[in-house]
Amino acid sequence: MRCVPWTRILLITAGVLAVFGLPAQSYQAIAVDNGGTIEGKVVYQGSAPMRKIVPTKDQEVCGDVREEAQIVVGPEAGVRDAVVYLKKVDKGKAWEKLEKTPELVNKDCVFRPHVQVIPVGSEVEVVNADPVLHNTHSFLGRLTVFNLALPNQGQRIKRPLSKPGVVRVECDAHGWMLAWIYVADNPYYAVTSKDGTFTIGDVPAGDYTLVAWQEYTGVMEVPVTVKAKEAVQVAVELKK
Repeated sequence: MRCVPWTRILLITAGVLAVFGLPAQSYQAIAVDNGGTIEGKVVYQGSAPMRKIVPTKDQEVCGDVREEAQIVVGPEAGVRDAVVYLKKVDKGKAWEKLEKTPELVNKDCVFRPHVQVIPVGSEVEVVNADPVLHNTHSFLGRLTVFNLALPNQGQRIKRPLSKPGVVRVECDAHGWMLAWIYVADNPYYAVTSKDGTFTIGDVPAGDYTLVAWQEYTGVMEVPVTVKAKEAVQVAVELKK
């Protein structure tokens, strides 16, 4: 039996790690007795950009040509459905238990909800509520997360979300359909309300990077310092 030198083994191991990457560090839940709160608002100045929707098939279900806003702007420039989260948090409050499996529903050739946050390691249930074929195809970067053909109305399929990041969801049968899932690697996140406001609570005191993501503008990062038992106010202005 031939003996393989240790140096060669180390080189092979390094090559494997370079290709496949190191395992992601898992989040650690701890008691947070003197946590602070981040309160803020996400805004966008100017008119909302529009996207033209042109249904090319199944118009009796999918509707007619129309336009939809790529940023939903409410009172005082507040941005609805922006995802806000803290970056690179290794430990803190426990995850909230999900009351039920999050759903992504194909309804009237529209994904509902358009934007949602799901904890990493959870499942999402894809639902076809239409009497037409939908093929729900999701991507994390260029990699497929799941690709599901749902030919029957009322069909439901669950799939796990095992890697964190922003997942883009499309329908291969109806190319205008679009949704987004932020797969969170820690429980410090929020989706902005109709007026653009958000709250993230039970944050251990310290310095953080607050990230605001919106599908049209992309990512905006803001430094924030949280003090024990205090609320810090944060304003985030999105720009293209």
